[in-house]
Amino acid sequence: MRKLLLFLVAIFAISAQVTANGDSAALQAMAENVCRFADNFLKVIAADNPGNLISSSLSAQLSLAMAAYGAGGTTATQMRTALFIPDDNELGQSGYQSLIDTLNAVQGVELRLANKLFTSARIPVKADFKAMTDTRFRSANQEVDFDHANAAANTINSWCDEQTMHRIKDLVAPDDMTPDTVLIIVNAIYFKGQWNRKFIPRLTKRRAFHLDAERTKNVSTMYVQHKFVTGDIPEVDARFIEIPYKDNLMSMIIIRPNEINGLKTVVGNLSLVNLTQRLRRNTLRPVELFLPKFKIESTFDLKMTAQKLGISEVFENSANFSGIADVPIKIKKIVQKAFIEVNEEGSEAAVATSINVMFRSARIEPNVVRFEVDRPVMYAIRHTASNAILFSGLLVEP
Repeated sequence: MRKLLLFLVAIFAISAQVTANGDSAALQAMAENVCRFADNFLKVIAADNPGNLISSSLSAQLSLAMAAYGAGGTTATQMRTALFIPDDNELGQSGYQSLIDTLNAVQGVELRLANKLFTSARIPVKADFKAMTDTRFRSANQEVDFDHANAAANTINSWCDEQTMHRIKDLVAPDDMTPDTVLIIVNAIYFKGQWNRKFIPRLTKRRAFHLDAERTKNVSTMYVQHKFVTGDIPEVDARFIEIPYKDNLMSMIIIRPNEINGLKTVVGNLSLVNLTQRLRRNTLRPVELFLPKFKIESTFDLKMTAQKLGISEVFENSANFSGIADVPIKIKKIVQKAFIEVNEEGSEAAVATSINVMFRSARIEPNVVRFEVDRPVMYAIRHTASNAILFSGLLVEP
């Protein structure tokens, strides 16, 4: 009898920044693969989840990659292809290790990336797999008794709650696990920082935001005048702006369609855009930036997302995870919970704002560019040194 399930979970909580530590070939190769997966991941998840969303393709990729290194046969082929895992195991695993170490080495901001295996007390997980995930993915291991589902769920949820500074709660439910559960893989990312150039709270006011071509609503909109990298993306009929976080170690990229209803075109054609090259080609320019404050929480069942990305056999009885356990196992469920808050500070600690003071008292520099986030946009948060995309989402209605 197939011993059901590898239960795989990816989670993340956020609000902004990072530093680079190393520029190895493995790190750069992995960062490129992370970006390629991020484009595909957002395209699929956006199609299935209309409206505001925040997701972490990196969190999903790390969790799935750990499982992929325990897969064999066509199961491994599907996972490696979809996740852009190199054929060279040493290159791939050292790349993941370098990326995790780089992000966890950041100073001056709160950034925490953690992996953990919750293994069955009754069905052993192979020592080689645990050793690989411990070394390459910095993943701790804890044995739990899935026969006692309430206690097991409490153990997992408590760890997630702690790693994400109490932003992600109740990730798993007792009903999610059974005595046949072999393994639960969890990735947690918590990220909080400040803008390099903070928005001034007293200049925040309510401004029109176009929900679509027919409807608008007034939303609390921040304002700052500063020099930013900005430019056009003709491939998707859009413009972009890069908003750096403290010390320029992380940045938020916003892609604004030229057409009010153009977001679908942007998301559907991300693979046509080499944003890294555009960021390098464009220089700092004086900009008047209008950005709505927003807060988004998302919960995803990623089973259908994984299947659309080409990862399907993992959920079937034919799944091959012989590198994880000596009993036949398959994935039952993939869950991601995510949170983001953006405000004047760039952090979770919001400052009370006034809507009574107009921005017009600010001094305007000559040839200033106006960038107004007044319609649905795509956003992403990247590590500037490696160009790896950590988080991405859509702001449809602030």
